[in-house]
Amino acid sequence: MNPGTPLGAALFDLDGTLLDTAPDLAYALNALRVECALPQLPFAPIRAQVSNGAAAVLRLGFPNAGEERFATLRARFLQLYRSHLARETRLFPGFDEVLERLEAHGIPWGIITNKPASFTEPLLQELGLFERAGCVLSGDSLPVTKPDPLPLITAARKIGLPPNRCLYLGDALRDAQAARAAGMTSLGARFGYIAAGEDVSGWPVDAWLDEPRELLAWVGLAAPHLPRAGA
Repeated sequence: MNPGTPLGAALFDLDGTLLDTAPDLAYALNALRVECALPQLPFAPIRAQVSNGAAAVLRLGFPNAGEERFATLRARFLQLYRSHLARETRLFPGFDEVLERLEAHGIPWGIITNKPASFTEPLLQELGLFERAGCVLSGDSLPVTKPDPLPLITAARKIGLPPNRCLYLGDALRDAQAARAAGMTSLGARFGYIAAGEDVSGWPVDAWLDEPRELLAWVGLAAPHLPRAGA
């Protein structure tokens, strides 16, 4: 299902949607566990928590930490992560082509994330994406974060289009809720950090994407022929 009229802009969540950041967050968590004389955790459960933010990732690694110790661990975890922001982080496969084609056709794209700007902006700069984006709104850019629709509405204003002419792609329930409340087309990134077995049947999405290049059809660009998932 695609809109009858092509949309005019593509907006993205960051972690688990545009960028595969889980390897570097897992590296920081396991480095911290090693410092605390604990064994490293497997990657899969860490990956499933990344879209829930740094606190969720850290709680996975230190489930019994009290409030004071958790605050100390969090500061060290963020320090380790900040030192390795782009160690392995990359665009999800297919997004190179998506961004190039959007730019070639003058279709603006942007990022709305709950990740703090002190991590978002240096990461995007290291990957050469910050200057290319039509807008970047981080978790502390406004007084509220997703699922509140204000960040998405603000992003649409920055790129000069009404929300109903934009799509928002994300991999968390809060992304879908924010997009729906903002009046945007809501797309779900099935390739993102959705935990195995998580029930997404009630998420307010207009469609699910198995691969980033599938969104090209939503902005009126011919999508490449892609095999269906599991084919």
